Amino acid sequence: MLQTMYRRRSIRKYAAEPLTPEQTRQILAAALLAPTSHNRKPCRFIAVSDRDTLTKMAAAKESGAKFLGEAPLAVVVTADESVSDIWVEDAAIAAAYIQLAAESIGLNSCWSQIRRRPHRGEGEQTEWAEDYLRQLLGLAPPIRILAVVAIGRAIAPKQPRREEDLPWEHVSYYTSIFKK
Repeated sequence: MLQTMYRRRSIRKYAAEPLTPEQTRQILAAALLAPTSHNRKPCRFIAVSDRDTLTKMAAAKESGAKFLGEAPLAVVVTADESVSDIWVEDAAIAAAYIQLAAESIGLNSCWSQIRRRPHRGEGEQTEWAEDYLRQLLGLAPPIRILAVVAIGRAIAPKQPRREEDLPWEHVSYYTSIFKK
């Protein structure tokens, strides 16, 4: 599993090659396997491969969503906020599972944050990316959108991360079990 984590990098340029139904199923199975608080399962997932819809989704934010228009698949990670007050955390875990599952089957991914990101404008005149996507996808409250994960095969793969580059100085040890 750690090797999958070392290999996983955010990829924003994808080959036009579509995913197979089995690849899509495996990615969605991983999302459904993600743990949730009290096993309430508030998360819902929308798999989008329609090119027109992906292009419209790419316009959700002024920056940080354009790559959705090139991806063969995007998974919209949502949750029913009436089911859990910590839906954000539950959805974030599910999004991470989606990315790790994609990497484990030889695909690449990138997360586009939607919640609390402007579609356009700032201050009192802000239009929110979440509202834009909810309207596009026909979602109504209490369904909330956390993020969209783009999935595909990288045009230009990135090198895996290396253990020696990990910021070990961010870790404190308070037990005698671990020794540096």
